[in-house]
Amino acid sequence: MQIQFKQLDEAFLAQPYLPIASRIKLLKQIKTRLIENEQALVAATSKDFGYRTSFDTVLGYLLPTVKTISDIIKRLPKWSRNEKRAVGISLWPSNAHIQYQPKGVVGVIAPWNYPIQLSLVPVISALAAGNRVMLKVSEFTPHTNQVIKSIMTDELAQHCVVVEGDAQVAANFCDIPFAHLLFTGSTSVGRKVMQAASKHLTPVTLELGGKSPVVILDDVNIKMAAKTLLFGKLNNAGQICVAPDYVFVPKKLEHQLVLQLCELYKKVYKQGVEGKNLTSIISDAQYQRLKSYLHDAEQKGAQLFSPLDDDQHDDLKHRMGLHLITQVNDDMQVMKDEIFGPLLPIMTYETEQQVIDYINHRSQPLALYIFGHNKEQIKRVSQSIRSGTLAINDLLMQVTADQLPFGGIGESGMGNYHGIEGFKTFSHARNTLVSGKFNPRTHLLLKQNKWLIKILKWMYLRP
Repeated sequence: MQIQFKQLDEAFLAQPYLPIASRIKLLKQIKTRLIENEQALVAATSKDFGYRTSFDTVLGYLLPTVKTISDIIKRLPKWSRNEKRAVGISLWPSNAHIQYQPKGVVGVIAPWNYPIQLSLVPVISALAAGNRVMLKVSEFTPHTNQVIKSIMTDELAQHCVVVEGDAQVAANFCDIPFAHLLFTGSTSVGRKVMQAASKHLTPVTLELGGKSPVVILDDVNIKMAAKTLLFGKLNNAGQICVAPDYVFVPKKLEHQLVLQLCELYKKVYKQGVEGKNLTSIISDAQYQRLKSYLHDAEQKGAQLFSPLDDDQHDDLKHRMGLHLITQVNDDMQVMKDEIFGPLLPIMTYETEQQVIDYINHRSQPLALYIFGHNKEQIKRVSQSIRSGTLAINDLLMQVTADQLPFGGIGESGMGNYHGIEGFKTFSHARNTLVSGKFNPRTHLLLKQNKWLIKILKWMYLRP
């Protein structure tokens, strides 16, 4: 890896400012190859997960990635222009601007749950900013990795190198003196990544996770909320960093919510774990972890609801249906860990402040979801709770908005990317001051002119 890094670094130094037209050409090549490899990507991700619906792959992986490329191609010429800034009378007649300068070789560490989008969107943003990239893909998605490697060939291989390997390879990857390092994964591993990067003072962007809450207000359309919850929780079998982790619902609406979720599930997923519209849990370890949450919750007094009468588990294929969990408490493991699966704890509340206090006394989530129509109440709740992202009467879709930044806060991450924020994350905003041939300021400063000091004091040091 060190050799690959050195080659990319030397290539960058030989051309430290890649023309915008050349960057757009690279992005167009990636877009074309992604579209050409649609079926290969669908097949590869399904092999990696044991089974993954083509709907989840196209909707969740391919479409957002291609859409992002198209948006960046359209906007990159404007983003890359010098950004004028005022200098004030004290620096007249000079002018100032910000120049967005490529940083160098950027490292990207991708997770297994969204191996296309969460690999390529950071890469695309870094390439758009004029950098070279080393991409460390997950060892849990070997088939998808091969398709990604086949995409990054020929000219693209001179700008992006794909690295495979286990946790030790990832640890060594973090020891490389990148110009910037982006990591997507768990909070515990994120801490290690940041610690390793600090050896070289490498700036990091951490896209982590946490327990993203859903707050249902009194005036909600309960049927619409249930539909949205079902989609958000079962897309990719809940293996999404911004998936709804638990729900707060007014006590009087709890029964209606459970009933609506069960009825909708029976209609949409009537074949249960035997159906072709449920994605598998990626590994036996993850599958057993989720089953242990159910056992632990039940042992500690929770009530479990499975919408269908069958067992809702397929141990061989690692498939699991929706499980609603009520009467939960904080001693249960399902309320301590990020779930990352089709389990949905439901909590009740009496007052708005009760919800705010509960969420704020825990780690800040990557996403906050609010369902309701009272604008004042939505405003109060959203302003009282810190989160990386916010969606109102929707789930997951805030991540697909090309012009919105995506990132966490506190233990759910630091920094952001997507849209112009992604371009800026992987660029150095260089302070640039330009003075011309006529510059009386230098002469006056050199002479330590007394009347100049008086004028400046009068201008800036008056009470």
